[in-house]
Amino acid sequence: MSSEQTLERAAEGAAQEAAEIPAYRPFHLQVLRTSRLSPSFVRVTFTGDDLAGFADNGFDQRIKVILPLADGTFTPLGDGADWYLRWRALPEALRNPIRTYTVRALRQAPRELDVDFVLHGDISPASRWATYAAPGDRVVVVGPNAACHGPTGGQEWAPPPGAARLLLAGDETAVPAIAAIAESLSGDVRARVLLEVPQAADALPLSVPPGVEVAWLPREGARHGELLVPAVREALSGLQASGGAAGPLEDVDVDAEILWEVPEPVSHGGDGFYAWLAGEAGVVKALRRLLVQEAGIDRSSVAFMGYWRQGRSEAG
Repeated sequence: MSSEQTLERAAEGAAQEAAEIPAYRPFHLQVLRTSRLSPSFVRVTFTGDDLAGFADNGFDQRIKVILPLADGTFTPLGDGADWYLRWRALPEALRNPIRTYTVRALRQAPRELDVDFVLHGDISPASRWATYAAPGDRVVVVGPNAACHGPTGGQEWAPPPGAARLLLAGDETAVPAIAAIAESLSGDVRARVLLEVPQAADALPLSVPPGVEVAWLPREGARHGELLVPAVREALSGLQASGGAAGPLEDVDVDAEILWEVPEPVSHGGDGFYAWLAGEAGVVKALRRLLVQEAGIDRSSVAFMGYWRQGRSEAG
């Protein structure tokens, strides 16, 4: 075999090996501590040697948290990329509850991963688990694999180059993602951060650079979006977000479809404005209509994510 053939085979073997490394994989962790941040938020810090392989991507890194069954057990799903297919194939009684969250912080040296949970009583498995979580409790977190040589995904924060006037808005479910993004911003941008939360005591301290204004909007019993929508309208004026003629906007049935529109970052065009909006799907739909149809903002300058739908639970 020639040296050229040897190199070709080695390259083919390396490519095949890389293709077999999953971008996301399960990490087997345990609770290190919990911190009650406010009436509606609790921070759970996970630990475990497995975190050595967790990719530190920052921003709005999405993860899946697999919770124990009622008896405290976990049905084995393997450590490969097909973990979700295995979960779907299980009888319902053996399916561990799965919910989507955002990494609030990752500290590799001490092997610590922070995840902020929104509490709303015992009506959902995740809220119930987070309320009573204690050091030593086991959990499985499906997250980005540092061994993967390509992009791992699970992030939607992608402003175009040159975006210097930013709008970040969402409800309590988007607070961890927006907080992580806001704290990562440079001092060269102007940003308005609007966070609608259940009550005034849910306003959390954020370490943001100059030029980033944070407004907490406590509902105190008001409907979801009742404060956020007018605050976004006002922020558009303050950020001088220019708009042209309203573009076509197809309807999205948020009771039947997922509202999730994230434009690819482009290096040309635009006026330096970028908006990132997430939360309850009905409210996000209203914000989508406000920005695109009412304000005439180009759709390449806005990201919309319906994290959840009122009256419906996440199906894994």
